[in-house]
Amino acid sequence: MDMLLFPVVSTLHTLAAVVWVGGMFFAHLILRPTLMTEEPATRLGVWSRIFPRFFAWVWIAVGILPASGYAMVFVDFGGFAAAGRHVEVMHGLSWVMTALFVFLFFKPYPALQAAVANKDWALGAKHLATIRRIVTINLSLGVLVIIAGVSGRFWG
Repeated sequence: MDMLLFPVVSTLHTLAAVVWVGGMFFAHLILRPTLMTEEPATRLGVWSRIFPRFFAWVWIAVGILPASGYAMVFVDFGGFAAAGRHVEVMHGLSWVMTALFVFLFFKPYPALQAAVANKDWALGAKHLATIRRIVTINLSLGVLVIIAGVSGRFWG
């Protein structure tokens, strides 16, 4: 059973990380600079329509990542004691990322949606800037988690 479980769980874990971190990469480094040439009403309107779709996928990832991560730790390693420092790094950073996302989802994101609905572009831009800062932090942390996941077994 364990021989079948690990590849499935590992694949789900990787795909969830790709969706979340890859989505942030695309949003921050591709979409954001492109939208900066648009008027605030257009720019904020696009973001307010993109976020619900992306955040639905992030919530799925936020569910899959810890479940699959813990499954791998306990099925493959028998617990954290044998998992290695890189797994501890991934574990800690993932909870920071999750906390930041939960804050983003329940605080600046609804405020952005309300500002856009009220056509208050200045207030919307303020909330979008907060979201951008959180995404920048989470993208950086996500890249560190990926580096740990890929290279950690070679740390010694």
